[in-house]
Parts: sequence; structure tokens; C-alpha cells
Amino acid sequence: MARNEDDIEVDDTSPEEGGASRVYELGFHLDPELPTEEVKKAYQAIRAAIAERGALVAEGEPEKIPLAYTISRQEPSGRRDFDSAYFAWIAYETSAANHAEVIAALTAEKRVIRFIDLVTTKDAARHAAEMHELSAKVAAPVEAPDTADAEIDAAIEHVAV
Repeated sequence: MARNEDDIEVDDTSPEEGGASRVYELGFHLDPELPTEEVKKAYQAIRAAIAERGALVAEGEPEKIPLAYTISRQEPSGRRDFDSAYFAWIAYETSAANHAEVIAALTAEKRVIRFIDLVTTKDAARHAAEMHELSAKVAAPVEAPDTADAEIDAAIEHVAV
């Protein structure tokens, strides 16, 4: 381990030297104007590219979300602004050489608006997947019991103050 100018430990060993692999977490936004079937195809293509080059650890399938800020991208037809996107993530384990191939494949994917790729751990990736599942369960709307408004009004009238 080396230290940089901010006195933070930096792993300066190359994974190729020992053939070691690392765990990466890739988060990406897909074009919100894609049909649902095309979103699934894009996600599966990225997932397959990763699976060819490494082992999947955890993943979160695409969900359409509003973006915190507008993302602009220059395209051959002109500038496009995005205020929403399909967000997905995949955690995977691979070597540095294979990681570079994954990033090259993702960069070539025109349906991806933006992506981020981080070094992580298997435990952190699995924890993120568990937390996502829990938040989805908590966010699910709870159905109110079928009680007529008249019954509620009658109950309120009978309540002693």
C-alpha cells in the first residue's frame, strides 16, 4: 500500500500482477424514452457482457426514476436533456483486464446515458441488494380496510368527548 498526498492509503498493487480479482459495482442510467422491452434487452446485454468476463455478485433491475438534476448529452441529432432515466446496478467480481473490457462494452452501449463504476466488496454489494429489497417492501402501499364513510361518521358521532 502506498500513500497519496492527502495521506490516504492507496492500493498500488495491480490485480494483473497476482491475477487477483476485485469486486466492482456498476450503476447506470438507461434512456427513459426506450420501450420497456428495449430497456430489458439493454439491461440483459450489459448483464451478459459482465457475466462473460466475471462472476455476478448482486444486482438491481432497471426502475424508472426521476433524476436529481438534468443530464445533458450531445448526440448526432443535437442536444438531449434527461430528467428521468431507468436506473440499474450490477455488482460483479473480475480481473482488472476483464474490468476494462466491461467498461469498454458499456461505453459503446448507446442506450446508456451515464454510468459509475466503483470498487466495493461482496458484503457491501449484498447488503445493498438486501436494503433495496427491504425498501421496496416498506414503500409498497398498504391497502386501507374497506370501511364505508357512513360507518366512520357514525363511529365519530358516538365517541364521547
